[in-house]
Amino acid sequence: MKLTAPTLVEGSRMPETHTLDGANRSPALSWDDVPEGTKSFAITCYDPDAPTGSGWWHWLVIDLAGDLRSLPEAAALPAGARAITNDFGFKEYGGARPSKGHGMHRYIFTVWALPVERLDVADNAGAASVGFMLNALALDKAKITATYVTE
Repeated sequence: MKLTAPTLVEGSRMPETHTLDGANRSPALSWDDVPEGTKSFAITCYDPDAPTGSGWWHWLVIDLAGDLRSLPEAAALPAGARAITNDFGFKEYGGARPSKGHGMHRYIFTVWALPVERLDVADNAGAASVGFMLNALALDKAKITATYVTE
């Protein structure tokens, strides 16, 4: 699979519009080269550098239709898709904002190709449980890692 985002460059600083210091808008994402048997997609944004011992989930969207190939910037969820509560405690995209003085963080945007139309998790499932299911079931995944530091 291949994931592209017009505003994100692999390994480069995330534009402020996608951060809590800016407009807190999710980036536009497009994906292709989807594996055969894909029935749905999930999208996540995860910060492995958060000082929690287990990282920080910024965004989890599951049950995106298998024929979908993109989401626009600041996307409303398409019919049938579900958002899972992130580590901020809400279901929307939560942009980057590492603690001042904590240094640069990585934000891994991942699209997951899944062999099921609906992920078998409750609407109130925890982010780590969803992450486990995604890793267990994924036919393939593609990612872009952006960075951000609060100055």
